[in-house]
Amino acid sequence: MEIQFFGAAQTVTGSMHVVRTPEATVLLECGLYQGRRGDAYQKNKNLPFRPRDIDVCVLSHAHIDHSGLLPMLHKNGFTGEVFCTPATRDLCAAMLEDAAMIQAQDARYLNRKIEEGEAFGEPIEPLYDVDDVVKLLEHMVPIPYHRKTKIAPGVELTYLDAGHVLGSAIVVLDVDDVGAHRRVVFSGDLGRRNMPILRDPEIPSGAHFLIMESTYGDREHDPIERMDDALAEVIERTHGRGGKVVIPSFALERAQEIVFALKRLQTAGRLPANLRVYVDSPLTVRLTDVFRMHPDCYDAEMREMLRQGESPFDFPGLTYTSSVEESKAISTSDEPAVIISASGMCESGRIIHHLKSIIESKKHTVLIVGWQAQHTLGRRLVEKRLRVPIFGVERDRLCEVVVLNGFSAHADRSDLIDFAEAVRERGSLRRVALVHGEPVSQRALQADLEARGFTEVKAPAPGETMPV
Repeated sequence: MEIQFFGAAQTVTGSMHVVRTPEATVLLECGLYQGRRGDAYQKNKNLPFRPRDIDVCVLSHAHIDHSGLLPMLHKNGFTGEVFCTPATRDLCAAMLEDAAMIQAQDARYLNRKIEEGEAFGEPIEPLYDVDDVVKLLEHMVPIPYHRKTKIAPGVELTYLDAGHVLGSAIVVLDVDDVGAHRRVVFSGDLGRRNMPILRDPEIPSGAHFLIMESTYGDREHDPIERMDDALAEVIERTHGRGGKVVIPSFALERAQEIVFALKRLQTAGRLPANLRVYVDSPLTVRLTDVFRMHPDCYDAEMREMLRQGESPFDFPGLTYTSSVEESKAISTSDEPAVIISASGMCESGRIIHHLKSIIESKKHTVLIVGWQAQHTLGRRLVEKRLRVPIFGVERDRLCEVVVLNGFSAHADRSDLIDFAEAVRERGSLRRVALVHGEPVSQRALQADLEARGFTEVKAPAPGETMPV
C-alpha cells in the first residue's frame, strides 16, 4: 500500500493524492491549481495520471482548489463515484457550475482582449462546461459524518468534522492491506478552534499514517476577537477618505464569516451610519442559501441564533447582488461602501472588475482576509507591489492594502501541532506527510513535530510516493 502526492505537494493549491491499495486505487480530491495564468492552465489541462485508472474519489470539502477539476476528471474517462458529505455535494453543485461559467466568461473576455491587442498570450478554452458538471454530479455520493461506508474492495471510509468550512471533513480510510489493517487519516483543510458558525475539528483515533495540511505551519493567527476591531478600523479609515473597502473573498465560508463579523459590528453601532455593504457574487448568494439548509453543521451558538429566528447573514444596509447590471453600478458608483466579491485569490470573477476600478486611487482599500497562493494577483497585492497586472495590463497600485489573516479558516501552527499530537495519542501513528503548504511553512512545522518526538515527518515533492 502506498500514497502518491500529485497536487498541493510543497504548495498550497490543487490538492490531489492517490492511495493505491492491493485491491483499489483511491483518489483523494481533484483540485484546481491556482497561480500564474499560463502555468495554471497547462497544469489543470493535463492530469498527472490516467482518470480511467482511478476506482473512486474521496472529497474532503467543496473549495475549488480541492474539487475544481472533478468535472474534467469525469470528462476524461473517470467513471467511478465521488464521495463527500451532504453539505459538500450541495455546495459543489453551485460552485462547480459557477467555475464552469467563469471559465467560459474569462476565456471570452481574455481572448477578445488578445484579438484587440490589449492583452498578451495564447487564446484559451474552458477546461469544462456546465454539462460536464451535471454529469459529474450524477456520480457524487453523500455520506454523513461518522457513518463508516465501504467505498471499494478492502476500503472503508468514515468522515469526521474538520471545522474548516460547511461540510468539511477529515477523511478516515480503513484499508485491508493483505490481511493487515491500515488506517490512513487525511486532515483535508483543518479548521480552527473556537471559531463562529461551525463546530471545532474532531480528533480521529487509531491512525497509522497522517496526511496533514500545513498552510500556516510557521505562524500563529491573531485571536478572532481582535479581527472585529481591525475590520472596524479599516472601514472607518477608508470611509473617512470617501473610499470603498473591496474584500476579495472565497464565496464559501469566508464571505459568510465576514458578513457575520459585519453584522456584529453593525449591531454594536460600530459601522459608519448608512454604510452600504454589498455581497457582489451570485455564487455567494447561492452558497449562503445552502448554509441555511445545513444547521446540522453549526455550533451551538449559531443554532441558538437560528432557533430565535435571527439570520446570521442579514442586517440593515446589506445587499446581495446577482445581476451584471447591479455589479457594474456598484463598481462605477462614487458612494463609500464595503464590497465583498469573489474569487478569493483575485484570479477570476467580478472581483477583478472591482479591483480595476479602485486600484489607481489612494482613497480606496483592498482588504485581504485569506491565503493567497504564489503568483496570483492576490499574492501580488499582499506583497504590496506598486504595479500589478489586471486583465493582462500592468496598472499602478495606489490604493491601500490591508491584510487580516486572523479571519483565516485554516488551523495555525499551534492548532496543527496540537492536532498531530492528539492523533498520535489516540493511535499507532508511524508516518506524517505534510501537504497543502509552501516549503518555508512545511520546514518549520516539520522541525516542530520532530522536536516533539515524531520520528518520520516528510513534505513529499510533486509525484513522490510514500509507503503506508
